Parts: sequence; structure tokens; C-alpha cells
Amino acid sequence: MEREILKGIIDIHVHAGPSVANRAVDAADMLKEAQEAGYAGFLVKDHYFPSMLGAKMVEQHLGNGSCKVYGSIALNNSIGLFNLKALDTARQMDAKIIYFPTVSTKKHIDDHKKASFVGAGKASIPENPIVYVDEQGNMDPAAIECLKYMAEYDMVLGTGHGNLWEVDHLITKAVELGIKRILVNHPHYNVGASYEDMSRWVKMGAFIELNVCVFKGGSRLGTVENIVAKEMIEACGAENIILDSDMGQSGNGSPVEGMYNFIELLINEFDITEEQINVMAKKNPVKLLKL
Repeated sequence: MEREILKGIIDIHVHAGPSVANRAVDAADMLKEAQEAGYAGFLVKDHYFPSMLGAKMVEQHLGNGSCKVYGSIALNNSIGLFNLKALDTARQMDAKIIYFPTVSTKKHIDDHKKASFVGAGKASIPENPIVYVDEQGNMDPAAIECLKYMAEYDMVLGTGHGNLWEVDHLITKAVELGIKRILVNHPHYNVGASYEDMSRWVKMGAFIELNVCVFKGGSRLGTVENIVAKEMIEACGAENIILDSDMGQSGNGSPVEGMYNFIELLINEFDITEEQINVMAKKNPVKLLKL
């Protein structure tokens, strides 16, 4: 296999700077590494600010045509939360994924009360904890308007850092409103979803995200047992999973090296085939983003 397995990968979850958070790489560093590895592309995710401007700039000035750089936006407090005007502007700048709230959710904030979030900046104004689905299952009307807009323009929904109740209702509402492209972000880690939950979302048309970053064998910050990755692939099917790095955090090493090391682990320890890797890391990102 060697490093040939990396050729053609599209890593749709890279935390590359510049950012208010400390990052191991910026988008230019990542592009250089990705080009050397033979990547077909990567997507820059930032929790606080749209990443399309930097993505387009580094590709235009440093790209050689072999590797595309994509941007995204997260609907957090820093951009006005469920801000329809920001969403409209992001579409015009070709944002490839629209994430529902991540660092602004009450779930995320509660999870990081004891240990600070590695992807946080040094804000002087605290987050207003967001719950966008109430106990009766009613969704914030502004969130619904964003979903309607995304359905109209066939945009990709990333489910973000909500709790299981919120994410389940979000996927259901998104499908009901006509959103056809959904990525369930790290359901095995931040959301606490069961394999049954993941399988049900797959049947609704969603892709399930498998993040290198959260696994013990994937990165220095990983805490999830590696066997969970194999079980997720078995429960959902490789054709419904997107393998990405979710790396770039300061002190966590190279996203490219993290991806390579975890792919080797999946193949050598769990008998995941090269074809399954190709489906999860190359073919499925193309389907989700319509590249």
C-alpha cells in the first residue's frame, strides 16, 4: 500500500488556520502537504469565522491545479447564529458545508466546563449557550428558515455539536424540508449516538462522519477506542461513511500524517479493505459535495 493510498483523498474536515484558535497548520501549510501527498482536495472548517476567503486565496496563489481547497461556515454566535444574510453570503462565496451550531451549543459548552476546548479562542465575551430544539421537540424558527434556504439552494448540512435530541430532530426536519445532502458530524463522539441511531440516519439519506482526530490510534488527542471505527463501518456500511481527519489542532500533528496513520490502523488491525478506504475518503466526499 505504502502512501499511494493517500492519492485522491478529499479530507472534508480540516481545522487549518488562520483562526482565533491555535492551529498546527494554516491553509497554506495544509495545501503544500496535501499536494505532496496527492490529495484531490480538503475543506477548511473554522468554528468562529467563514473559511471561504482564505481557502480561495491559497488555492489561487499556491495551488498547482491538483488539489482543491474548499471553505465552509458554522452558524455560531460569532456570525450571528441563524443569520440568513450570512448564509446567503456564504452561498455566494461557494461554502461547501453549512454547519449548525458547534461551539455555541449548550451541549458543547457543558462538555468543556472542566477542560477547555482545544479549538477555542481567547474570547472576552462569553458564549450564549444555544439550544435550538426545546423539550417538546420544537425547533427555533430562525433555524427552520435557514434549513428552508439550504433546501432551496441544495446546500450541505453539517449537524454540528448539538445533543442527540437536537441532532435527531435536525436531521428529521432537514429531510422533511427537502435537504438532500447531510453529514452527521462525529456522532460517535460529541453527540453520543448509538449505532442504531446512525443506521436510522443513513436510511434517511445522511452520511456518517468518521473522524480520525477522536480515536486513540488516530491522533495525540484521541480518546475513543479504535474498535468503534470498525463497528461503525459494519453498522452503517462504508458506502454511507465519510472518513476525514478533523485535525489541525495545535499540538496534534499533521492532518495528512494523522489520516495516513489511521488508515494503516484500519487496514492492519481491523481488515478494512483499500476499496472501503477509497469509498469513505475519496468517493463519498465527491458525492456529498457534488464535486
